[in-house]
Amino acid sequence: MTTFDQVKERNLERLELYVPVVARVHGGSHPEFHDVRKVFDAISAKIREAGANTPELEDEFNELRQVTDNYTVPTDVCETYEAVYNMLAELDEAYRS
Repeated sequence: MTTFDQVKERNLERLELYVPVVARVHGGSHPEFHDVRKVFDAISAKIREAGANTPELEDEFNELRQVTDNYTVPTDVCETYEAVYNMLAELDEAYRS
């Protein structure tokens, strides 16, 4: 089983690069992504503050699942948008494991 720390190590840095770009490129046609970015920024901040500990992220992941319709990728988006949803879903699943 993949741990939250492993997934965090693998995905967090890429997410921090991709999320602002996807928000800029797709935010006009997918305004919900601005909410995704806001929640991701909160998750990222909590992870950094927690250091080696696992932060409390239940509320943030609940909100992400709601905003993204359980990480359902829209049909009219680029691979980077899809990658963001897939990485967030993987992080969420590892958190709940």
